[in-house]
Amino acid sequence: MSTPVSTTPSGTHTMQRHRTSNPYEDKFGYSRAVRKGPFVLVSGTTSIDTSSGKVLYPKSAYDQTRKIFSEIVLALEALGATKNDVVRLRMFVAEDKDTEGVSIALKEVFGSVAPAATMIVGVGFVSPEMKVEIEADAVVLL
Repeated sequence: MSTPVSTTPSGTHTMQRHRTSNPYEDKFGYSRAVRKGPFVLVSGTTSIDTSSGKVLYPKSAYDQTRKIFSEIVLALEALGATKNDVVRLRMFVAEDKDTEGVSIALKEVFGSVAPAATMIVGVGFVSPEMKVEIEADAVVLL
């Protein structure tokens, strides 16, 4: 469940913030995504079930990645962007064995877009069941 987009003046462009019911957003004080001018930045996203706060698909990096990409696309759309506007992805992966599942999901979702991407392996997360966290940057041209 998403909350409405909030808008605040910030310099010459308005800053829009998109928040969801992800419990970590309130706990740590951040927005799922923000837009300023043509730039849309999506925070590190994991496969959390927002109703329970539990990690979804704790044994599958592929399924976590597909869930994460669906959440990222929803955040982009809430701020007037689409997956075709994504110019950069940053993928943080717990273990080397998880990279194949992440890569397959990346090709399935963003293959035709082919954004710039970085994958960093060997990362610890707030929950040991998290295998993947992904950030996305988009530029919306008018």
